[in-house]
Amino acid sequence: MQTQFTIQTQGQGLYEFTRDVSRWVQGSKQHSGLLTLFVRHTSASLLIQENADPEVQTDLLAYFSRLVPPTTDPSMDYLTHTYEGPDDMPAHIKAAMMPVSLSIPVSNQNLVLGTWQGIYLFEHRNAPHSRSVVAHLA
Repeated sequence: MQTQFTIQTQGQGLYEFTRDVSRWVQGSKQHSGLLTLFVRHTSASLLIQENADPEVQTDLLAYFSRLVPPTTDPSMDYLTHTYEGPDDMPAHIKAAMMPVSLSIPVSNQNLVLGTWQGIYLFEHRNAPHSRSVVAHLA
C-alpha cells in the first residue's frame, strides 16, 4: 500500500502529522508490517520526536538554527550556493544531517511508537512550503 501526505508549512519548524499517518494505517487492509515514510524534498527532514512538551520542538529548532545559521552570518561566508536565499544552503545542510526517511513498525493496524513519540516534518526553509511525504506499508 502506498499514499502521499501533503504538509503545509509556515516556515522553519516541526510539523507533526502522526494522526494523519495513523488514520491511513488504521484504514489499511495491512494488519502488520513496516511503514516507510520518505520526504520528497532536499530542504526538509523527517523526525520521530517527543510530542508531549512543545518546548522540545522549540529547542530543536533553536539548536539547529544556531548550528547552521543563514548564509548572512559571517561564519557561513564560505558557502557558494546563495542565490536561492540565505536560508537555502543551510536548509540543505540540515537535511543532510537529519533523516529524510523513517521506518516504523505496524502491529494490528497501529503504529508502534512510544508513548510520547510523534512523527514530524522538520521544515528548514523560512518561507511557507507544500511538502510531500510518501508512505509505503508492506
